[in-house]
Amino acid sequence: MTDWDARYAPRSRRMAASEIRELLKLLDQPGIISFAGGIPDPHVFPREEIAAAYARILSAPASGTSLQYSVSEVYGPLREWIVGYMKSLGVSCSVDNILITNGSQQALDFIGKLFIAEGDLVLVTRPTYLGALQAFNAYEPR
Repeated sequence: MTDWDARYAPRSRRMAASEIRELLKLLDQPGIISFAGGIPDPHVFPREEIAAAYARILSAPASGTSLQYSVSEVYGPLREWIVGYMKSLGVSCSVDNILITNGSQQALDFIGKLFIAEGDLVLVTRPTYLGALQAFNAYEPR
């Protein structure tokens, strides 16, 4: 029988269950009302506006491409729109300065990947966002 634990990277010994995942399990319990910043009341979602946006996207002539993988830099016209919006705020930038992520966890992972080397000392506020700790931990800081 293969000893899989011996084949894993040494950092895997420090890995534990996601604290965020464990907290989210609590939301499935009856009577729980979350006041967490990332868990808004689903009744406040603009359902009609989202449905209309999906309908527009999926009815467009090139709608097949909207469901496909794309370049890592994300949809060019969106990045160009953001550049224009930033310009209206007095911020000079180009599409090369715009990075769109699929949420804060991906952004935090990018930050960790770019700036944290094994053994680096990382300081955070207390309390801090559990997602940041989880993202940074993969890069083996102190």
